[in-house]
Amino acid sequence: MDVGSLISEFGFPVVLCVGLGYFIFFIWRFIGEHIDPALADMHVALIRVIDKTRMLDQDMIRLQQKVNVVLEYKARQQVLEEAKQKEALRKQEEQEEDE
Repeated sequence: MDVGSLISEFGFPVVLCVGLGYFIFFIWRFIGEHIDPALADMHVALIRVIDKTRMLDQDMIRLQQKVNVVLEYKARQQVLEEAKQKEALRKQEEQEEDE
């Protein structure tokens, strides 16, 4: 049967409602078969990305703490070396004065 004969026999609103019902069924089935599995896969991938981002953030915090400790040790070492240089200079000046 063609669309014209269906409209003449059942009327335009009835044929339109049946067509709309089929369209809704087709969309529902397409979403169920294609979109929902893809969304589930993307959800799992998103959770993995979030977990890896958190781990990287924690690693960055640990690395920053280590860098801060190294910089603090370097600053302490520099202060100690400056103090040794000043002490050596003072001893040298005392020796020059004694001579």
